[in-house]
Amino acid sequence: MKLKFVLLFLSIWLASCAKQPISANTHDLLLINGTLFDGSDKAGKLLDIAITGDKITFIGDAKHAEILARETIDVSGLIVAPGFIDPHTHTIDDLSTAETSSNLNYLTQGVTTVITGNDGRGPIEIFKTLEKFKQVGIGTNAGLLAGHGTIRQNILGKENRAPDLEELKAMQTMLSKAMSEGAFGLSTGLYYVPGSYAETDEIIELTKVLKTTGGIYESHIRDESTYTVGLKAAVEEVIQIGQETTVPVHVSHIKALGVDVWDSSDDIIEMVNNARSNGIQITADQYPWSASGTGIANALIPNWAKADSTELMHQRLQDQELTKKLNSDIKENLRIRGGAKSLLITDGNPDYIGKTLEVVAQEIGMSEVETAKFIVLNGDARVASFNMQESDIENFMQQPWVMTSSDGSKGHPRKYGSFPRKYNRYVLDRKVIDLAEFIHKSSGLTADTFDLCNRGYLRADYFADLIVFNPDEFSEKATFSEPKQLSKGIVHVIVNGQAAIKNSTYTEIKNGRPLKRGNCPK
Repeated sequence: MKLKFVLLFLSIWLASCAKQPISANTHDLLLINGTLFDGSDKAGKLLDIAITGDKITFIGDAKHAEILARETIDVSGLIVAPGFIDPHTHTIDDLSTAETSSNLNYLTQGVTTVITGNDGRGPIEIFKTLEKFKQVGIGTNAGLLAGHGTIRQNILGKENRAPDLEELKAMQTMLSKAMSEGAFGLSTGLYYVPGSYAETDEIIELTKVLKTTGGIYESHIRDESTYTVGLKAAVEEVIQIGQETTVPVHVSHIKALGVDVWDSSDDIIEMVNNARSNGIQITADQYPWSASGTGIANALIPNWAKADSTELMHQRLQDQELTKKLNSDIKENLRIRGGAKSLLITDGNPDYIGKTLEVVAQEIGMSEVETAKFIVLNGDARVASFNMQESDIENFMQQPWVMTSSDGSKGHPRKYGSFPRKYNRYVLDRKVIDLAEFIHKSSGLTADTFDLCNRGYLRADYFADLIVFNPDEFSEKATFSEPKQLSKGIVHVIVNGQAAIKNSTYTEIKNGRPLKRGNCPK
């Protein structure tokens, strides 16, 4: 009798358990009491968020909904936001090498996804590159842009001429294959060789490929100053490409570079707003620094002297018959950038790092023009070029179509500190934008622009890429003298449901994924 009673009790208890929604309410991780910003431009709210596997599975009042989790973390006083998305990085080499593939310098900025292959330098073997990322293991998600410069060089080398019809068709086929392998779009570097040798018609014909495949046209525009066609004409070219192809177009690191175009941001903004009102999908990204980063050759040597190969460029730099024209062009490029005192050497000859071109010229006893040529002939050097003014930076930053980026490069603090710098300098100190705008411009807006579906927002069934940061401590530590200092203030970083940073400590978990355009569920 006693045994029957026990069996009856057990059967009732098991039936009762089966009816309880424990499985539906049991999650892997629950963050409670944080101020949650969902990736839109709406103000934050006190909400709890739960993760199961690689997805967000609950947002709301966990106590009221009787949510259970295997691990619960109280994030009172902290900001919970979508993982930031950087649309302009130079991380292919980093992500392809085990020692650097954690992308820790981005994780500590709150970045969980990077787009790379910008400035026309993206690969054309998209599948092979993404497989390399997968094989090595990456700390952030990563998507690729196919590079116009890479495609052009494969067909034409560095020749300064237009492709014939057969060559153009070969370039289109190459781009179409890259898009079929998952590229997010076409990137151009129309300021750089060999992209600078392409006429607008060539770019339009290539961009038309994206009408069939989908994707975005992203461009380091032909001129951000007065080097060639001028800033306004360069922006007009992007608008024309968008108008004639109906493909979404995007201006990389929008800026007014150099004394000749300072205070022109109002005119550029008006041009873009007019284009948008006429149905052209045009956006831009921006890094929050007044100094750009480039090489001395890119900054000062005219493009005509860089045609064909590095060897031929070196020959031209030493050709006495070309000296007068070269020196005149280099001197003009120095003037545009604010003089030799505005170029801080950040990488290259150790004897020059941390010094301006002006100081190096004085030390080696050459003119500034001859010093520039000397450095290029001896391996070149990276420079931080202080060429922008705050009023233009802030003006662009306030536009609803401008998102955050780093354009991370060697020797420049933007690779380690762009996102916290924007927050610290332009949200807290200067109050140019508010916190919700900053988060939206660093997550949701970028996801929408680059078609990163199910990322960029904190929503149920979206991938669990999210960050938790201390609003009083989130700031950059990288400087021009110490550009590799990791940022501070990030408490937790979750990438596809796994903690890459937990309690401000890197966990060494590389849970990032190689992303392909169009392969995520709708």
